[in-house]
Amino acid sequence: MNKQRGVTLSGLLVGVVIVIAVALLGMKVAPSVMEYYKIVSAIKSVAQDSSLKSATVGEIRAAFGKHQEIGYFTKIGPTDIEVTKEGGELVVAFAYQDKIPLFANVSLVIDYEASSLK
Repeated sequence: MNKQRGVTLSGLLVGVVIVIAVALLGMKVAPSVMEYYKIVSAIKSVAQDSSLKSATVGEIRAAFGKHQEIGYFTKIGPTDIEVTKEGGELVVAFAYQDKIPLFANVSLVIDYEASSLK
């Protein structure tokens, strides 16, 4: 005699609720992560720009501001980046926190930081 196999209705409902919860979390977090990668791309582009190797900090921040306008990210601005030189190489870095409201009074806080060296 063959036994029936499959998913019960209650098992299916639990599975659907879990999939929906993960999808909603992903939809809330994805814009923040995408913006982080835009900022990383901008600082690496500024650090690798050969015309900025002997530029002042103000000129480097202005170049980052142009990348901010093009990439349309708002979490940090030109005054939020750190500009240093290590071994004759231009290093641009940043760090910030992003608070993502999930539901009611529950939020997810992500600490982002990056450097043009990494």
